[in-house]
Amino acid sequence: MMKLLGNGIVTGAADDDPSAIGTYASAGAKFGLGFLWIAPLLLQMMYVVVYLSAKIGQVYGKGLFACIRDRFPGWVLAPMVILAVTGNIIEAAADLGGIGAALNLLVPLPIPVLVVATAAIIFGIQYLGSYSLIRRLFRWLALTLFAYVAAALMARPDPIEVLRPTFLPRIQWNAEFLSLVVACIGTSLSAYVYTWQSNQEVEEQIAVGRRRLWQRKGATRQEMKQTSRDVLIGMIFSNVILYFIILATGITLHPAGRTEIETAADAAAALAPLAGDGATYLFAAGVIGVGFLAVPVMTTGAAYDVVQGLGREGSLHDEPYANHLFYGIIAVVTVVAVGMNFLGFNPMRALIWSGIVQGFSVPPLLLLMMLLTNSRAVVGARTNGRWTNLLGWLTTGVTFLCTMTLVISWFL
Repeated sequence: MMKLLGNGIVTGAADDDPSAIGTYASAGAKFGLGFLWIAPLLLQMMYVVVYLSAKIGQVYGKGLFACIRDRFPGWVLAPMVILAVTGNIIEAAADLGGIGAALNLLVPLPIPVLVVATAAIIFGIQYLGSYSLIRRLFRWLALTLFAYVAAALMARPDPIEVLRPTFLPRIQWNAEFLSLVVACIGTSLSAYVYTWQSNQEVEEQIAVGRRRLWQRKGATRQEMKQTSRDVLIGMIFSNVILYFIILATGITLHPAGRTEIETAADAAAALAPLAGDGATYLFAAGVIGVGFLAVPVMTTGAAYDVVQGLGREGSLHDEPYANHLFYGIIAVVTVVAVGMNFLGFNPMRALIWSGIVQGFSVPPLLLLMMLLTNSRAVVGARTNGRWTNLLGWLTTGVTFLCTMTLVISWFL
């Protein structure tokens, strides 16, 4: 069953990391069901950007930042690497804090201890586990996200009350509303998602014996169709989950006046009155499960970004003793992310801010991806079609517009 789901399911699940869960839950709590319209809007954007990233990895045979290094000057590459790695570290730190807070609901240990233990386990799996083991583990962890579907259904929402705001947007022109829109876009289109998807395509080709670049170059029309299906399935999965997170909190927290989420415990406790005590465990299970999937995606993604930016190679197929740089970067990023949790920030607020930070780094990276996937020197005959270009440029424009609108709203 896991094989049939394809590679996109891991990317889709990682996109619903604890940062995203915190952002979507905050949006539902603050604005109720009136925020549900963001889900169908985001689906189209999520699909096109992940598909473009997958195309680069599959057709060009290298990861995204290796491709940017080959095709653009250093003054373009360097800030992109810095932005992406910084975003990965902040989001990994926030996610580790979210996992610690969720575990604290179930295990009576201090959150810092749980954060350190979680990071140690995750790094141990990356360092000691094979790529095939990590891939299988990730696919099973993705299923924990269905806890949010169950939590929402336990609240017994009225279908008519839910469908109306899903397709009839209720937009508020104020900084608070717009900041959450940008945060939702940013966390759904996070840079680590592109990095992971492009490199996952390369890793999958290495797994079937295509270790040389010339063996990975190019893709048939049938292979691209399969990639498109895999990405679409993964993004639909991710989108359904984000929809039900907003629904679960929008139908419980918002009507009860609990519009501010400070901790994971607050979000879980607010679900209990209408959805039952089981909602606490469902919320915790979702954060913990997907956190164990998303954090290694971010730390490994940062390692991909740095080694490719330096013109070096790195792969999860490499043995740690054979690639000290790649695994050393994973270790350093993990340690820094853990250390940020000892600075005293609130995990849930950090989750929202990490989404906003991602929102500012997304537009320029999308612009580069559009240029790369329309270049015959990069993808040969597999340049973007009319509809892919239309959706891709619209998505790039929307991300630029959202970020500019947020900045203007701060001054006005």
